[in-house]
Amino acid sequence: MSAGLPQLTTFDPKCWINVESPDEDDFYFLTEKLGVPAEFLSDIADVDERPRTEREDDWQLTLLRIPLESNIPGLPYMTVPIGIITGAETTISVCYRKTQLIPDFINHLRRKNIKIVSQADFIVRIIYSSAVWFLKYLKLIYLELNRAEKELEQSIKNEDLMRIMRLQKSLVYFSTSIRGNEAMLGRLKTASRSAEIDHDLVEDVGIELRQAYNTVNIYTDICTSTMDALGSIISNNVNTIMKRMTSFSIVLTIPTMIASFYGMNVDVYLGDWKWAFVTIVGVSILISSLAFYLFRKIRWF
Repeated sequence: MSAGLPQLTTFDPKCWINVESPDEDDFYFLTEKLGVPAEFLSDIADVDERPRTEREDDWQLTLLRIPLESNIPGLPYMTVPIGIITGAETTISVCYRKTQLIPDFINHLRRKNIKIVSQADFIVRIIYSSAVWFLKYLKLIYLELNRAEKELEQSIKNEDLMRIMRLQKSLVYFSTSIRGNEAMLGRLKTASRSAEIDHDLVEDVGIELRQAYNTVNIYTDICTSTMDALGSIISNNVNTIMKRMTSFSIVLTIPTMIASFYGMNVDVYLGDWKWAFVTIVGVSILISSLAFYLFRKIRWF
């Protein structure tokens, strides 16, 4: 491939063909004109496909997973498969979703005027770009985690709890995808000849992937510890509320109990005394006030 990946006006068998969100015309061109196995395209379409390699006739499929912002409710970030199909000379990338990774990858190669020396080198650089974008999205996840934590410090709302749970789900997708891409990098390093890839680049890609994986683990631990802490806070708040409600009920029960005794349809003590009502009310208030003081002293109010 030429340095900087210039865009061609005519088809060249040695060029890189990038296909995003393929339609029927793209399928026809890939399968009928170029002879790409239709099974490869079906495998790439499966959103649950793991990173792996597969060979059929003169074509080889390398499946990787790349991150992107999700439009699925309850999942802010996700990963999707991208297939790198390589033949004797042709290199084809197929992804069923439009992502920011490919345009950024092209701009980077053009800006740095980088020449891709082999198909293995191309795959390594795609893995490198995926690691960079994993780290970019992880920074966004970290910012959202901080925002959710600050809002939860003010008041615990279900929406904030659900936001953390959704981010935790995205981190699970990131973790499995990064590990899969790391395994694919190891296979490329073992299978490729020294002239096909830059081993210093492979080391750099491995470092980026390990950094992304470690970052995912850290953020996952933060989510877990935050949810555990919130669970303890909610439980403590419930206990505090129950203590206050119990104390309040006891304080109110005392005058109710005294009033119920003197409300019986029988002769009772002080029944004929003109100050009986005031005295009974005063005693009820006094005892309730004493109970309230005791509960305040033991911090139940």
